[in-house]
Amino acid sequence: MNKLGLLGRNISYSFSKAYFKKKFEDEGIDNTSYENFDIENIDHFPSIVKNTKGLKGLNVTIPYKEQVIPYLDKLNKKAKEIGAVNTIKITKKGKLVGYNTDCYGFKKSLEPFIKKHHRKALVLGTGGASKAIAYSLKELGISFQYVSRKLSNGIAFSYETLTVEDIENHQIIINCTPLGTFPNIDVCPDIQYNAITEKHILFDLIYNPEETKFLSLGKQNGATIINGLNMLKLQAQKAWSIWDIE
Repeated sequence: MNKLGLLGRNISYSFSKAYFKKKFEDEGIDNTSYENFDIENIDHFPSIVKNTKGLKGLNVTIPYKEQVIPYLDKLNKKAKEIGAVNTIKITKKGKLVGYNTDCYGFKKSLEPFIKKHHRKALVLGTGGASKAIAYSLKELGISFQYVSRKLSNGIAFSYETLTVEDIENHQIIINCTPLGTFPNIDVCPDIQYNAITEKHILFDLIYNPEETKFLSLGKQNGATIINGLNMLKLQAQKAWSIWDIE
């Protein structure tokens, strides 16, 4: 029996397990199962690999996309450039190879909505997910700036310093923070939503709820809104092709 799974913390709500369960049922795949590996600390990761018989691959989510890297034998080129991993393949020789399929999922989800005026983006958050987003924006030729709680090297804006004019000048805004995820649906990144117009795209990596407060406030001002569901489906499809289960 082949085993796959999701590595993360507090992941009972996870999309991946339900997605792959349905995929296996729909496609009559009966030699593979998918489970959640919900761990408090990345130190538990080696024992999962060692003690899970038939493990062929893993998805990786918050907060381990960067923390898992030192435990891997190899990174593919994109994952190395991005500096974050969300897919691990375990080779026949037992080697752990890290990939990033978030960049593929994000790029394919955003592309259909881009118009000529969408040249500059704000990336809210600086965690592992934001690194894949930054990589994809570079591929799309869209310049971007990070927004974080504190200004530091490479961080152009904090939530406090971000002005109405900054929002007006950056017509793609991507939420890479967990703010607004179920069950804490009444919170959102602290930006000037009154500066958002119908020319903006607001993209939230969150998919539960379908419409976060961040997206809802953007929609009220006429913005195009996109949640993270399609991105997740696309990155999951890409991960499946990487695992190449026979």
